[in-house]
Amino acid sequence: MAKRGRHPHNRGRQGTGKRQTRPAAGHRRGPGDLLADVRQQLASGEPLDFLAYVSTLLAAVDLRGQNPFERDRVSGPERVTLPVLTESFAEVALPETTALLAALAELGPDELTRARAGRALAARPHPLPDWLARLDEVSVYRAVAITHVLGDGDNVLLGARLPGHELTAVIYIDHNLGTVVKDAFLAPSSIADVMARLREAAGDPDVTFRDVGLADARARVAEAIELGAIMVPPFETETWPASRPLTEWLLRLMPEGGTGYVRPTWSEARKRKLASRFFGSPLGRPLDDPDHRDLLDQVLWFGTDYGPGDPLRWSPVAVEILLSDWIPRKIVADASYLSKAPGLLRAFIRFCHAERQIRPALTDQTLAAVDKYEPEYQQVIRSPRPQGPAALLAQMGVLGDGWSWEEEPSDFHQHFLDQLAEDVGGQDALDSLDDTPLPEEEFAWDQVSADLRDRVADVLAACDRCCDNLLGVEYKTACRRLLARAVPGLSSMLRGPSKPEVIAAAACWVIGKGNQRFGQGPGELKVKDLMSHFALGQSSVSERGYQIMRAAGIPSASAYPAVRLGSPRLLVSARRRRIIELRDRHRGAISDQRRA
Repeated sequence: MAKRGRHPHNRGRQGTGKRQTRPAAGHRRGPGDLLADVRQQLASGEPLDFLAYVSTLLAAVDLRGQNPFERDRVSGPERVTLPVLTESFAEVALPETTALLAALAELGPDELTRARAGRALAARPHPLPDWLARLDEVSVYRAVAITHVLGDGDNVLLGARLPGHELTAVIYIDHNLGTVVKDAFLAPSSIADVMARLREAAGDPDVTFRDVGLADARARVAEAIELGAIMVPPFETETWPASRPLTEWLLRLMPEGGTGYVRPTWSEARKRKLASRFFGSPLGRPLDDPDHRDLLDQVLWFGTDYGPGDPLRWSPVAVEILLSDWIPRKIVADASYLSKAPGLLRAFIRFCHAERQIRPALTDQTLAAVDKYEPEYQQVIRSPRPQGPAALLAQMGVLGDGWSWEEEPSDFHQHFLDQLAEDVGGQDALDSLDDTPLPEEEFAWDQVSADLRDRVADVLAACDRCCDNLLGVEYKTACRRLLARAVPGLSSMLRGPSKPEVIAAAACWVIGKGNQRFGQGPGELKVKDLMSHFALGQSSVSERGYQIMRAAGIPSASAYPAVRLGSPRLLVSARRRRIIELRDRHRGAISDQRRA
Protein backbone atom coordinates (compact mmCIF):
# COMPACT_ATOMS: atom_id res chain seq x y z
CA MET A 1 0.00 0.00 0.00
CA ALA A 2 1.44 3.35 -1.04
CA LYS A 3 2.34 5.94 1.52
CA ARG A 4 0.90 9.38 1.18
CA GLY A 5 0.16 12.48 3.18
CA ARG A 6 -2.80 14.79 3.59
CA HIS A 7 -2.48 18.52 3.15
CA PRO A 8 -4.73 21.11 4.73
CA HIS A 9 -6.85 23.09 2.30
CA ASN A 10 -10.02 25.11 2.27
CA ARG A 11 -13.21 23.13 1.80
CA GLY A 12 -14.26 22.80 -1.83
CA ARG A 13 -12.85 24.62 -4.81
CA GLN A 14 -13.98 27.32 -7.12
CA GLY A 15 -14.82 26.31 -10.65
CA THR A 16 -14.48 28.50 -13.68
CA GLY A 17 -17.34 30.61 -14.93
CA LYS A 18 -18.17 33.56 -17.13
CA ARG A 19 -16.92 36.78 -15.63
CA GLN A 20 -18.61 40.12 -15.94
CA THR A 21 -16.47 43.01 -17.14
CA ARG A 22 -17.05 45.97 -14.83
CA PRO A 23 -15.14 48.87 -13.31
CA ALA A 24 -12.91 48.11 -10.35
CA ALA A 25 -14.52 48.69 -6.95
CA GLY A 26 -14.48 52.34 -6.05
CA HIS A 27 -14.20 53.50 -9.67
CA ARG A 28 -15.26 57.14 -9.99
CA ARG A 29 -17.95 58.12 -12.48
CA GLY A 30 -18.82 61.69 -13.37
CA PRO A 31 -21.68 63.21 -11.33
CA GLY A 32 -23.61 63.90 -14.48
CA ASP A 33 -23.40 60.23 -15.53
CA LEU A 34 -24.65 59.05 -12.17
CA LEU A 35 -27.56 61.49 -12.04
CA ALA A 36 -28.56 60.60 -15.57
CA ASP A 37 -28.50 56.90 -14.65
CA VAL A 38 -30.71 57.55 -11.62
CA ARG A 39 -33.24 59.51 -13.69
CA GLN A 40 -33.32 56.73 -16.26
CA GLN A 41 -33.89 53.98 -13.69
CA LEU A 42 -36.64 55.93 -11.91
CA ALA A 43 -38.35 56.80 -15.19
CA SER A 44 -38.90 53.12 -16.01
CA GLY A 45 -41.57 52.92 -13.32
CA GLU A 46 -40.23 49.52 -12.22
CA PRO A 47 -38.85 49.66 -8.65
CA LEU A 48 -36.40 46.84 -9.27
CA ASP A 49 -34.59 48.84 -11.97
CA PHE A 50 -33.69 51.55 -9.47
CA LEU A 51 -33.09 49.23 -6.52
CA ALA A 52 -30.79 47.02 -8.61
CA TYR A 53 -28.84 50.11 -9.69
CA VAL A 54 -28.36 51.17 -6.05
CA SER A 55 -27.34 47.61 -5.19
CA THR A 56 -24.67 47.76 -7.90
CA LEU A 57 -23.33 51.02 -6.46
CA LEU A 58 -23.09 49.47 -3.00
CA ALA A 59 -21.40 46.35 -4.36
CA ALA A 60 -18.81 48.50 -6.12
CA VAL A 61 -17.61 49.95 -2.79
CA ASP A 62 -17.76 46.62 -0.94
CA LEU A 63 -14.28 45.15 -0.35
CA ARG A 64 -15.75 41.65 -0.46
CA GLY A 65 -16.10 42.07 -4.21
CA GLN A 66 -12.35 42.23 -4.75
CA ASN A 67 -9.60 39.67 -4.89
CA PRO A 68 -7.65 40.47 -1.68
CA PHE A 69 -4.37 40.20 -3.57
CA GLU A 70 -5.48 43.04 -5.86
CA ARG A 71 -6.80 45.46 -3.24
CA ASP A 72 -3.64 47.55 -3.11
CA ARG A 73 -4.14 48.34 -6.78
CA VAL A 74 -7.45 50.13 -6.11
CA SER A 75 -6.67 51.63 -2.70
CA GLY A 76 -5.60 55.16 -1.93
CA PRO A 77 -7.06 58.62 -1.51
CA GLU A 78 -8.93 58.48 -4.83
CA ARG A 79 -10.88 55.41 -3.82
CA VAL A 80 -14.62 55.93 -3.36
CA THR A 81 -15.81 54.41 -0.10
CA LEU A 82 -19.33 53.98 1.24
CA PRO A 83 -19.05 56.91 3.72
CA VAL A 84 -17.73 59.13 0.91
CA LEU A 85 -20.56 58.04 -1.38
CA THR A 86 -23.20 58.67 1.28
CA GLU A 87 -21.75 62.05 2.17
CA SER A 88 -21.67 63.12 -1.47
CA PHE A 89 -25.40 62.35 -1.81
CA ALA A 90 -26.11 64.26 1.40
CA GLU A 91 -24.19 67.34 0.29
CA VAL A 92 -25.92 67.75 -3.09
CA ALA A 93 -29.64 68.50 -2.71
CA LEU A 94 -31.20 67.26 -5.96
CA PRO A 95 -34.20 64.98 -6.65
CA GLU A 96 -31.83 62.24 -7.84
CA THR A 97 -29.66 62.29 -4.68
CA THR A 98 -32.82 62.39 -2.56
CA ALA A 99 -33.94 59.18 -4.23
CA LEU A 100 -30.51 57.64 -3.61
CA LEU A 101 -30.66 58.63 0.07
CA ALA A 102 -34.12 57.08 0.38
CA ALA A 103 -32.71 53.82 -0.97
CA LEU A 104 -29.57 53.95 1.23
CA ALA A 105 -31.74 54.54 4.31
CA GLU A 106 -33.03 50.99 3.79
CA LEU A 107 -30.42 49.18 1.67
CA GLY A 108 -27.35 50.56 3.46
CA PRO A 109 -25.28 47.60 4.69
CA ASP A 110 -24.85 48.94 8.25
CA GLU A 111 -26.80 50.96 10.79
CA LEU A 112 -24.45 53.94 10.54
CA THR A 113 -24.96 54.31 6.77
CA ARG A 114 -28.72 53.90 7.09
CA ALA A 115 -28.87 56.47 9.90
CA ARG A 116 -26.76 59.02 7.98
CA ALA A 117 -28.91 58.64 4.88
CA GLY A 118 -32.10 58.89 6.94
CA ARG A 119 -31.01 62.12 8.63
CA ALA A 120 -30.09 63.73 5.31
CA LEU A 121 -33.33 62.50 3.74
CA ALA A 122 -35.46 64.06 6.48
CA ALA A 123 -34.36 67.55 5.40
CA ARG A 124 -35.15 67.06 1.70
CA PRO A 125 -38.29 68.61 0.10
CA HIS A 126 -38.24 66.56 -3.10
CA PRO A 127 -41.20 64.24 -3.79
CA LEU A 128 -40.49 60.54 -4.20
CA PRO A 129 -42.35 57.75 -6.00
CA ASP A 130 -44.88 56.25 -3.61
CA TRP A 131 -43.11 52.88 -3.47
CA LEU A 132 -39.76 54.56 -2.70
CA ALA A 133 -41.21 56.83 -0.01
CA ARG A 134 -42.70 53.71 1.62
CA LEU A 135 -39.66 51.48 1.21
CA ASP A 136 -39.68 50.80 4.95
CA GLU A 137 -42.98 48.94 4.45
CA VAL A 138 -41.41 46.19 2.33
CA SER A 139 -41.91 42.67 3.69
CA VAL A 140 -40.63 39.23 2.77
CA TYR A 141 -43.59 36.88 2.99
CA ARG A 142 -42.48 33.52 1.58
CA ALA A 143 -39.36 31.41 1.05
CA VAL A 144 -39.06 28.33 -1.16
CA ALA A 145 -36.15 25.93 -1.63
CA ILE A 146 -35.69 24.19 -4.99
CA THR A 147 -33.47 21.12 -4.66
CA HIS A 148 -32.21 18.32 -6.91
CA VAL A 149 -31.89 14.76 -5.71
CA LEU A 150 -28.12 14.72 -6.45
CA GLY A 151 -27.66 17.71 -4.14
CA ASP A 152 -25.15 19.87 -6.02
CA GLY A 153 -26.93 23.01 -4.87
CA ASP A 154 -30.20 24.70 -3.99
CA ASN A 155 -32.10 27.65 -5.37
CA VAL A 156 -33.65 29.62 -2.53
CA LEU A 157 -36.50 31.92 -3.58
CA LEU A 158 -37.55 34.90 -1.44
CA GLY A 159 -40.87 36.56 -2.25
CA ALA A 160 -41.20 40.23 -1.21
CA ARG A 161 -43.93 42.86 -1.44
CA LEU A 162 -43.32 46.53 -2.06
CA PRO A 163 -46.22 48.99 -1.97
CA GLY A 164 -47.98 48.20 -5.25
CA HIS A 165 -45.26 45.83 -6.51
CA GLU A 166 -43.76 42.37 -5.98
CA LEU A 167 -40.27 41.04 -6.49
CA THR A 168 -38.57 37.68 -6.05
CA ALA A 169 -34.93 36.94 -5.25
CA VAL A 170 -33.52 33.72 -6.74
CA ILE A 171 -30.34 32.71 -4.90
CA TYR A 172 -28.19 29.76 -5.96
CA ILE A 173 -26.28 28.05 -3.14
CA ASP A 174 -23.56 25.66 -4.30
CA HIS A 175 -22.87 22.76 -1.94
CA ASN A 176 -19.93 21.30 -3.86
CA LEU A 177 -17.89 24.42 -3.15
CA GLY A 178 -18.67 24.47 0.56
CA THR A 179 -22.32 25.69 0.69
CA VAL A 180 -21.71 29.17 -0.69
CA VAL A 181 -23.81 31.64 -2.65
CA LYS A 182 -22.52 31.46 -6.19
CA ASP A 183 -25.10 33.61 -7.97
CA ALA A 184 -28.36 35.49 -7.41
CA PHE A 185 -30.74 37.68 -9.33
CA LEU A 186 -34.04 39.43 -8.66
CA ALA A 187 -37.18 39.33 -10.79
CA PRO A 188 -40.01 41.91 -10.82
CA SER A 189 -42.61 39.16 -10.35
CA SER A 190 -44.38 37.34 -7.56
CA ILE A 191 -42.78 34.23 -6.15
CA ALA A 192 -45.70 32.15 -7.44
CA ASP A 193 -45.08 33.36 -11.00
CA VAL A 194 -41.33 32.72 -10.74
CA MET A 195 -41.95 29.20 -9.41
CA ALA A 196 -44.33 28.45 -12.27
CA ARG A 197 -41.76 29.54 -14.84
CA LEU A 198 -39.00 27.55 -13.14
CA ARG A 199 -41.15 24.41 -12.97
CA GLU A 200 -41.90 24.70 -16.66
CA ALA A 201 -38.25 25.32 -17.56
CA ALA A 202 -36.93 22.47 -15.38
CA GLY A 203 -39.33 19.73 -16.45
CA ASP A 204 -37.28 17.44 -14.19
CA PRO A 205 -38.76 14.69 -11.99
CA ASP A 206 -35.72 14.89 -9.71
CA VAL A 207 -36.32 18.54 -8.73
CA THR A 208 -38.49 19.37 -5.70
CA PHE A 209 -40.06 22.67 -4.58
CA ARG A 210 -40.53 23.06 -0.83
CA ASP A 211 -41.58 25.96 1.39
CA VAL A 212 -39.03 26.94 4.04
CA GLY A 213 -39.53 28.98 7.20
CA LEU A 214 -38.44 32.59 6.77
CA ALA A 215 -36.01 32.42 9.71
CA ASP A 216 -34.43 29.21 8.38
CA ALA A 217 -34.14 30.69 4.88
CA ARG A 218 -32.43 33.78 6.29
CA ALA A 219 -29.94 31.68 8.25
CA ARG A 220 -29.10 29.49 5.25
CA VAL A 221 -28.61 32.32 2.78
CA ALA A 222 -26.73 34.58 5.23
CA GLU A 223 -24.25 31.83 6.12
CA ALA A 224 -23.75 30.93 2.46
CA ILE A 225 -23.13 34.59 1.54
CA GLU A 226 -20.56 34.90 4.33
CA LEU A 227 -18.70 31.76 3.22
CA GLY A 228 -18.80 32.76 -0.44
CA ALA A 229 -17.42 36.21 0.37
CA ILE A 230 -14.15 34.76 1.67
CA MET A 231 -13.43 32.58 -1.36
CA VAL A 232 -10.46 33.66 -3.48
CA PRO A 233 -10.94 34.65 -6.20
CA PRO A 234 -14.50 35.75 -5.41
CA PHE A 235 -17.43 34.55 -7.50
CA GLU A 236 -18.53 37.02 -10.13
CA THR A 237 -21.34 36.75 -12.69
CA GLU A 238 -23.48 39.21 -14.58
CA THR A 239 -25.67 39.61 -11.47
CA TRP A 240 -23.39 38.71 -8.55
CA PRO A 241 -22.11 40.34 -6.38
CA ALA A 242 -24.04 43.30 -7.84
CA SER A 243 -27.25 41.89 -6.34
CA ARG A 244 -25.68 41.04 -2.96
CA PRO A 245 -26.63 44.31 -1.17
CA LEU A 246 -30.22 43.96 -2.37
CA THR A 247 -30.31 40.32 -1.24
CA GLU A 248 -28.85 41.19 2.17
CA TRP A 249 -31.47 43.93 2.58
CA LEU A 250 -34.22 41.34 2.09
CA LEU A 251 -32.53 39.07 4.64
CA ARG A 252 -32.60 41.86 7.24
CA LEU A 253 -36.37 42.06 6.79
CA MET A 254 -36.75 38.40 7.74
CA PRO A 255 -36.94 37.00 11.29
CA GLU A 256 -33.78 35.83 13.03
CA GLY A 257 -33.36 32.64 15.02
CA GLY A 258 -33.55 30.12 12.18
CA THR A 259 -31.44 27.04 11.54
CA GLY A 260 -28.94 27.08 8.70
CA TYR A 261 -27.67 24.09 6.77
CA VAL A 262 -26.72 21.26 9.13
CA ARG A 263 -23.79 19.13 8.00
CA PRO A 264 -24.24 15.39 8.50
CA THR A 265 -22.15 13.89 11.28
CA TRP A 266 -20.05 10.91 10.23
CA SER A 267 -18.12 9.24 13.03
CA GLU A 268 -15.22 6.91 12.27
CA ALA A 269 -17.40 3.99 13.36
CA ARG A 270 -20.15 5.01 10.95
CA LYS A 271 -17.66 5.34 8.07
CA ARG A 272 -16.25 1.88 8.88
CA LYS A 273 -19.77 0.42 8.71
CA LEU A 274 -20.34 2.04 5.33
CA ALA A 275 -17.04 0.64 4.03
CA SER A 276 -17.93 -2.83 5.35
CA ARG A 277 -21.31 -2.70 3.61
CA PHE A 278 -19.67 -1.72 0.35
CA PHE A 279 -16.89 -4.34 0.40
CA GLY A 280 -19.45 -6.95 1.49
CA SER A 281 -21.68 -6.15 -1.49
CA PRO A 282 -21.42 -7.74 -4.97
CA LEU A 283 -20.07 -4.40 -6.26
CA GLY A 284 -17.32 -4.07 -3.67
CA ARG A 285 -16.31 -7.68 -3.05
CA PRO A 286 -14.00 -7.95 -6.13
CA LEU A 287 -12.12 -4.84 -4.92
CA ASP A 288 -11.58 -5.96 -1.33
CA ASP A 289 -7.80 -5.54 -0.97
CA PRO A 290 -5.61 -3.19 1.10
CA ASP A 291 -5.10 -0.58 -1.65
CA HIS A 292 -8.79 -0.30 -2.51
CA ARG A 293 -9.78 -0.22 1.15
CA ASP A 294 -7.29 2.53 1.76
CA LEU A 295 -8.45 4.45 -1.33
CA LEU A 296 -12.04 4.22 -0.11
CA ASP A 297 -10.90 5.87 3.12
CA GLN A 298 -9.69 8.79 0.99
CA VAL A 299 -12.97 8.91 -0.95
CA LEU A 300 -14.92 8.90 2.34
CA TRP A 301 -12.65 11.67 3.64
CA PHE A 302 -13.62 13.71 0.59
CA GLY A 303 -17.29 12.80 0.95
CA THR A 304 -17.59 13.66 4.64
CA ASP A 305 -15.27 16.65 4.99
CA TYR A 306 -15.86 18.47 1.69
CA GLY A 307 -18.88 19.68 -0.22
CA PRO A 308 -22.14 19.03 1.68
CA GLY A 309 -20.54 16.31 3.82
CA ASP A 310 -22.47 13.29 2.51
CA PRO A 311 -20.29 10.39 1.26
CA LEU A 312 -23.31 8.68 -0.36
CA ARG A 313 -24.01 11.70 -2.61
CA TRP A 314 -22.40 11.48 -6.05
CA SER A 315 -23.08 13.68 -9.04
CA PRO A 316 -21.13 14.46 -12.23
CA VAL A 317 -19.86 17.67 -10.62
CA ALA A 318 -18.65 15.83 -7.49
CA VAL A 319 -16.82 13.34 -9.74
CA GLU A 320 -15.17 16.19 -11.64
CA ILE A 321 -13.94 17.83 -8.44
CA LEU A 322 -12.60 14.56 -7.05
CA LEU A 323 -10.72 13.42 -10.17
CA SER A 324 -9.71 16.74 -11.72
CA ASP A 325 -8.56 18.46 -8.55
CA TRP A 326 -8.93 16.82 -5.16
CA ILE A 327 -7.10 13.50 -5.45
CA PRO A 328 -4.19 14.82 -7.59
CA ARG A 329 -3.72 17.74 -5.19
CA LYS A 330 -4.45 16.13 -1.83
CA ILE A 331 -3.10 12.58 -1.92
CA VAL A 332 0.66 12.17 -2.22
CA ALA A 333 1.19 8.65 -3.60
CA ASP A 334 2.65 6.83 -6.57
CA ALA A 335 0.69 6.57 -9.81
CA SER A 336 0.17 2.80 -9.56
CA TYR A 337 -1.84 3.35 -6.37
CA LEU A 338 -3.76 6.45 -7.51
CA SER A 339 -4.63 4.87 -10.88
CA LYS A 340 -7.07 2.52 -9.13
CA ALA A 341 -9.33 5.36 -7.95
CA PRO A 342 -11.61 5.63 -11.04
CA GLY A 343 -12.46 1.91 -10.96
CA LEU A 344 -13.22 2.08 -7.25
CA LEU A 345 -15.31 5.19 -7.81
CA ARG A 346 -17.46 3.51 -10.48
CA ALA A 347 -18.33 0.66 -8.14
CA PHE A 348 -18.93 2.96 -5.18
CA ILE A 349 -21.21 5.29 -7.20
CA ARG A 350 -23.35 2.30 -8.25
CA PHE A 351 -23.50 1.14 -4.63
CA CYS A 352 -24.43 4.57 -3.25
CA HIS A 353 -27.06 5.27 -5.89
CA ALA A 354 -28.64 1.88 -5.23
CA GLU A 355 -28.82 2.64 -1.48
CA ARG A 356 -30.34 6.08 -2.18
CA GLN A 357 -32.66 4.69 -4.89
CA ILE A 358 -31.41 7.19 -7.47
CA ARG A 359 -32.90 6.86 -10.96
CA PRO A 360 -30.73 4.73 -13.27
CA ALA A 361 -30.50 7.58 -15.79
CA LEU A 362 -28.80 9.78 -13.17
CA THR A 363 -26.45 6.95 -12.26
CA ASP A 364 -25.49 6.62 -15.91
CA GLN A 365 -24.78 10.36 -16.13
CA THR A 366 -22.57 10.20 -13.05
CA LEU A 367 -20.65 7.17 -14.33
CA ALA A 368 -20.19 8.94 -17.67
CA ALA A 369 -18.41 11.72 -15.77
CA VAL A 370 -15.89 9.17 -14.49
CA ASP A 371 -15.27 8.09 -18.09
CA LYS A 372 -14.91 11.72 -19.17
CA TYR A 373 -12.38 12.80 -16.55
CA GLU A 374 -10.34 9.59 -16.15
CA PRO A 375 -7.95 10.11 -19.13
CA GLU A 376 -6.86 13.53 -17.88
CA TYR A 377 -6.69 12.18 -14.30
CA GLN A 378 -4.40 9.32 -15.32
CA GLN A 379 -2.12 11.81 -17.07
CA VAL A 380 -2.04 14.28 -14.18
CA ILE A 381 -1.12 11.72 -11.51
CA ARG A 382 1.92 10.79 -13.59
CA SER A 383 3.05 14.44 -13.95
CA PRO A 384 4.76 16.96 -11.61
CA ARG A 385 2.04 19.09 -10.00
CA PRO A 386 1.48 21.51 -7.11
CA GLN A 387 0.18 19.93 -3.95
CA GLY A 388 -0.94 21.08 -0.50
CA PRO A 389 -0.65 24.78 0.43
CA ALA A 390 1.34 25.56 -2.71
CA ALA A 391 -1.59 24.31 -4.81
CA LEU A 392 -3.95 26.61 -2.91
CA LEU A 393 -1.78 29.64 -3.57
CA ALA A 394 -1.42 28.63 -7.22
CA GLN A 395 -5.23 28.54 -7.53
CA MET A 396 -5.34 32.04 -6.05
CA GLY A 397 -2.88 33.22 -8.69
CA VAL A 398 -0.46 34.42 -6.02
CA LEU A 399 2.65 32.52 -7.05
CA GLY A 400 2.83 33.15 -10.76
CA ASP A 401 4.24 30.74 -13.31
CA GLY A 402 7.99 31.07 -12.95
CA TRP A 403 8.76 28.62 -10.19
CA SER A 404 9.22 24.88 -9.76
CA TRP A 405 6.63 22.68 -8.11
CA GLU A 406 9.39 20.66 -6.46
CA GLU A 407 9.22 22.67 -3.24
CA GLU A 408 7.25 25.49 -1.71
CA PRO A 409 8.76 28.79 -2.94
CA SER A 410 9.76 31.68 -0.73
CA ASP A 411 6.69 33.58 -2.03
CA PHE A 412 4.56 30.99 -0.26
CA HIS A 413 6.29 31.62 3.07
CA GLN A 414 6.30 35.40 2.58
CA HIS A 415 2.56 35.33 1.93
CA PHE A 416 1.98 33.71 5.32
CA LEU A 417 4.32 36.18 7.00
CA ASP A 418 2.33 39.05 5.48
CA GLN A 419 -0.89 37.56 6.83
CA LEU A 420 0.65 37.15 10.29
CA ALA A 421 1.70 40.81 10.20
CA GLU A 422 -1.91 41.74 9.38
CA ASP A 423 -3.03 39.70 12.40
CA VAL A 424 -0.95 41.78 14.80
CA GLY A 425 -1.04 45.22 13.17
CA GLY A 426 2.10 45.42 11.08
CA GLN A 427 5.64 44.21 10.59
CA ASP A 428 7.05 46.00 13.65
CA ALA A 429 4.40 44.43 15.86
CA LEU A 430 5.20 41.02 14.40
CA ASP A 431 8.93 41.51 15.06
CA SER A 432 8.42 42.46 18.72
CA LEU A 433 5.57 40.07 19.52
CA ASP A 434 5.64 38.22 22.86
CA ASP A 435 3.34 35.71 24.50
CA THR A 436 2.84 37.41 27.87
CA PRO A 437 -0.74 36.63 29.07
CA LEU A 438 -3.21 39.49 28.95
CA PRO A 439 -3.79 40.82 32.48
CA GLU A 440 -7.23 41.00 34.03
CA GLU A 441 -8.15 44.67 33.83
CA GLU A 442 -11.12 46.94 34.33
CA PHE A 443 -13.16 48.38 31.50
CA ALA A 444 -12.16 51.86 30.28
CA TRP A 445 -15.26 54.00 30.84
CA ASP A 446 -13.80 57.37 29.76
CA GLN A 447 -15.42 57.37 26.28
CA VAL A 448 -18.86 56.13 27.38
CA SER A 449 -21.53 58.82 27.59
CA ALA A 450 -23.63 58.97 30.75
CA ASP A 451 -26.85 57.90 29.03
CA LEU A 452 -25.24 54.68 27.77
CA ARG A 453 -23.42 53.58 30.93
CA ASP A 454 -26.17 51.28 32.18
CA ARG A 455 -26.62 49.70 28.77
CA VAL A 456 -22.86 49.16 28.33
CA ALA A 457 -22.66 47.73 31.86
CA ASP A 458 -25.30 45.12 30.92
CA VAL A 459 -23.34 44.16 27.79
CA LEU A 460 -20.11 43.91 29.78
CA ALA A 461 -21.74 41.72 32.41
CA ALA A 462 -22.98 39.36 29.70
CA CYS A 463 -19.51 39.26 28.10
CA ASP A 464 -17.88 38.57 31.47
CA ARG A 465 -20.24 35.67 32.19
CA CYS A 466 -19.48 34.13 28.81
CA CYS A 467 -15.73 34.45 29.28
CA ASP A 468 -15.94 33.04 32.82
CA ASN A 469 -17.90 30.02 31.58
CA LEU A 470 -16.42 29.35 28.13
CA LEU A 471 -13.32 31.35 27.25
CA GLY A 472 -11.14 32.52 30.15
CA VAL A 473 -9.68 35.63 31.77
CA GLU A 474 -7.61 36.76 28.77
CA TYR A 475 -10.68 36.71 26.55
CA LYS A 476 -12.52 38.80 29.14
CA THR A 477 -9.82 41.47 28.94
CA ALA A 478 -9.77 41.34 25.13
CA CYS A 479 -13.57 41.73 24.98
CA ARG A 480 -13.40 44.72 27.35
CA ARG A 481 -10.71 46.36 25.23
CA LEU A 482 -12.68 45.73 22.04
CA LEU A 483 -15.86 47.22 23.47
CA ALA A 484 -14.00 50.24 24.86
CA ARG A 485 -12.76 50.99 21.34
CA ALA A 486 -16.11 50.30 19.71
CA VAL A 487 -18.62 52.01 22.04
CA PRO A 488 -18.29 55.54 20.54
CA GLY A 489 -19.32 54.14 17.17
CA LEU A 490 -22.03 51.82 18.48
CA SER A 491 -24.50 54.34 19.87
CA SER A 492 -27.27 53.32 17.46
CA MET A 493 -26.84 49.64 18.28
CA LEU A 494 -26.69 50.31 22.01
CA ARG A 495 -29.77 52.53 21.90
CA GLY A 496 -31.63 50.11 19.65
CA PRO A 497 -33.84 47.15 20.53
CA SER A 498 -31.07 44.54 20.58
CA LYS A 499 -30.74 42.70 23.87
CA PRO A 500 -27.44 43.13 25.75
CA GLU A 501 -26.82 39.40 25.28
CA VAL A 502 -27.02 39.80 21.48
CA ILE A 503 -24.38 42.54 21.48
CA ALA A 504 -22.23 40.62 23.96
CA ALA A 505 -22.41 37.48 21.81
CA ALA A 506 -21.20 39.49 18.82
CA ALA A 507 -18.26 40.92 20.80
CA CYS A 508 -17.27 37.48 22.11
CA TRP A 509 -17.59 36.08 18.57
CA VAL A 510 -15.18 38.73 17.22
CA ILE A 511 -12.57 38.03 19.89
CA GLY A 512 -13.04 34.26 19.63
CA LYS A 513 -12.88 34.33 15.84
CA GLY A 514 -9.86 36.62 15.76
CA ASN A 515 -8.03 34.35 18.19
CA GLN A 516 -9.03 31.24 16.18
CA ARG A 517 -10.80 29.82 19.21
CA PHE A 518 -13.69 28.32 17.27
CA GLY A 519 -13.55 25.08 15.33
CA GLN A 520 -15.18 21.73 14.72
CA GLY A 521 -12.46 19.45 16.08
CA PRO A 522 -12.35 17.59 19.39
CA GLY A 523 -12.00 20.02 22.30
CA GLU A 524 -12.60 23.09 20.12
CA LEU A 525 -15.34 25.56 20.96
CA LYS A 526 -18.10 25.73 18.38
CA VAL A 527 -19.97 28.90 17.49
CA LYS A 528 -23.21 27.11 18.32
CA ASP A 529 -21.85 26.58 21.87
CA LEU A 530 -21.36 30.32 22.15
CA MET A 531 -24.90 30.96 20.91
CA SER A 532 -26.31 28.34 23.29
CA HIS A 533 -24.61 30.08 26.22
CA PHE A 534 -26.47 33.28 25.34
CA ALA A 535 -29.71 31.33 24.66
CA LEU A 536 -29.77 32.73 21.12
CA GLY A 537 -30.41 29.47 19.29
CA GLN A 538 -29.21 29.48 15.68
CA SER A 539 -29.20 33.27 15.24
CA SER A 540 -26.49 34.65 12.99
CA VAL A 541 -23.93 36.60 15.03
CA SER A 542 -21.50 37.64 12.31
CA GLU A 543 -23.41 40.69 11.00
CA ARG A 544 -23.33 42.45 14.38
CA GLY A 545 -19.78 41.20 14.92
CA TYR A 546 -18.57 42.97 11.78
CA GLN A 547 -20.47 46.10 12.92
CA ILE A 548 -18.51 46.05 16.17
CA MET A 549 -15.27 45.61 14.24
CA ARG A 550 -16.02 48.62 12.03
CA ALA A 551 -16.94 50.71 15.07
CA ALA A 552 -13.63 49.71 16.69
CA GLY A 553 -11.69 50.73 13.58
CA ILE A 554 -10.68 47.18 12.67
CA PRO A 555 -10.44 46.98 8.85
CA SER A 556 -11.69 44.09 6.77
CA ALA A 557 -9.10 41.35 6.36
CA SER A 558 -7.32 41.04 3.03
CA ALA A 559 -7.66 37.24 3.03
CA TYR A 560 -9.21 34.36 4.92
CA PRO A 561 -9.82 34.20 7.86
CA ALA A 562 -12.21 37.12 7.62
CA VAL A 563 -11.62 38.31 11.22
CA ARG A 564 -8.13 39.66 11.88
CA LEU A 565 -7.94 41.79 15.02
CA GLY A 566 -4.85 43.73 13.97
CA SER A 567 -3.45 44.35 17.47
CA PRO A 568 -1.57 42.27 20.05
CA ARG A 569 -3.74 43.95 22.69
CA LEU A 570 -6.70 41.90 21.48
CA LEU A 571 -4.83 38.60 21.08
CA VAL A 572 -4.58 36.10 23.91
CA SER A 573 -1.23 34.59 24.77
CA ALA A 574 -1.96 31.22 23.12
CA ARG A 575 -2.73 32.89 19.80
CA ARG A 576 0.36 35.12 19.99
CA ARG A 577 2.48 32.10 20.85
CA ARG A 578 1.19 30.31 17.76
CA ILE A 579 1.87 33.38 15.60
CA ILE A 580 5.44 33.52 16.93
CA GLU A 581 5.94 29.84 16.07
CA LEU A 582 4.63 30.36 12.54
CA ARG A 583 6.67 33.54 12.12
CA ASP A 584 9.90 31.80 13.03
CA ARG A 585 9.12 28.72 10.94
CA HIS A 586 8.37 30.64 7.74
CA ARG A 587 11.31 33.01 8.21
CA GLY A 588 13.55 30.01 8.73
CA ALA A 589 12.25 28.37 5.56
CA ILE A 590 13.00 31.52 3.55
CA SER A 591 16.52 31.67 5.02
CA ASP A 592 17.14 28.00 4.23
CA GLN A 593 16.02 28.47 0.64
CA ARG A 594 18.25 31.51 0.19
CA ARG A 595 21.26 29.63 1.56
CA ALA A 596 20.49 26.68 -0.71
